[in-house]
Amino acid sequence: MSSGETEYYETWRVRVLGLLALLTLIPVTLPVPILRALVHERFGVSETMTSLFMSINMIGAFFAAPLAGMLVDRFGKRRQLIVAALLVDGFCFIALPLAGDFALFMSIRLLEGCAHIFALSLLLSLAATSQPQPRRGRAMGIVGAGLLLGVALGAPLGGVLGRDSIILPLHLGAGLLFAAAALAAATLRETGLDRERPGLAQIVDTVLRHRAVALPLAFAFADRFTVGFYTTTLSLYLSRVHEATPGTVGFLIASFMLPFAVFSYPFGRLAERRSPIVLLCVGSVLYGLGTAAVGYASLAQLQILMPAIGLAAAVMFVPSMVMTTDLVPDSVRSTALGAFNGAGSLGFIFGPLAGGLVSERVAASSGWLAGYRAAFVAAGGAEIACVLVAIAVVSRWSESR
Repeated sequence: MSSGETEYYETWRVRVLGLLALLTLIPVTLPVPILRALVHERFGVSETMTSLFMSINMIGAFFAAPLAGMLVDRFGKRRQLIVAALLVDGFCFIALPLAGDFALFMSIRLLEGCAHIFALSLLLSLAATSQPQPRRGRAMGIVGAGLLLGVALGAPLGGVLGRDSIILPLHLGAGLLFAAAALAAATLRETGLDRERPGLAQIVDTVLRHRAVALPLAFAFADRFTVGFYTTTLSLYLSRVHEATPGTVGFLIASFMLPFAVFSYPFGRLAERRSPIVLLCVGSVLYGLGTAAVGYASLAQLQILMPAIGLAAAVMFVPSMVMTTDLVPDSVRSTALGAFNGAGSLGFIFGPLAGGLVSERVAASSGWLAGYRAAFVAAGGAEIACVLVAIAVVSRWSESR
């Protein structure tokens, strides 16, 4: 690259990042419809151990995401690392149905989670540096929309393929990941080639000195914590209290996810012109109130409420990532985004557990309807509490200046 040539991505290459996010995220929810056959019936394990299959990859992600960011900030080579991570992820999907021992099976799933978040964190890192700062929101909005659409599409595809064989969804996941690796190898290129490459100790020290980045990380935890309620507690609530069919459950979850995905790009662009922290707080309050109301809505009302909650989630999602990149120097941006993903993974681990614990405890004395209402109020309350803390912190910053 000559000194006069821009290092930023052309528009088509930014769109490729969104496509790569889509291909990378579809495999995440492909196994959901075949979970019972893939884990419970195949290995004869408990419901708890079956549910752990959907959580153990997040445990791997919690540790791998910050590591991915640190390695890239130190050495660069994001294209090569993304390709390698996608290939490892794909081979894990092939290996899962071949594992005859449950411990080996879960070990492969743990490795799969590490590889997945490694690739995703670096895709977000490339998006954050693919455009100049005034256009960063739209780039991250495209990638955010791609990953959310992938999550929304994976479960329906897995359900259709899983009717005939539990292996087909896993093979589709592997195929998509291998296709993503090939596309990444052919189209991605590094940005910021001449920027500072600090040592690992310096990276950690720089992040710790920019303590303000803890604010969007706290939101990442709270947001994924509540999403954990939507992936597990909502399904259990709808089937137990409203006796909803699987088709109705899938429709309501899709009505939440699709507005979430579609509006991520417009709100990413809005974050270029408006304060990300304001968008984050407004979206979080609306999202928290909507989540708290889920247990009080009828099925008919949920058909209106769920898209509204998805829209509120879109208001805060990309601005939280933009805020993360704005609060740290360029030299540690990948590490910050890795920590953002790590915090989100931790929230996703605890969300389903908290939903089950609260609903069961309250239901023991007051019935299941009261139990599920308490669970969703707790989830929405956690989101609103995060906003109150953020307002207090930002006010303190303003007074100290």
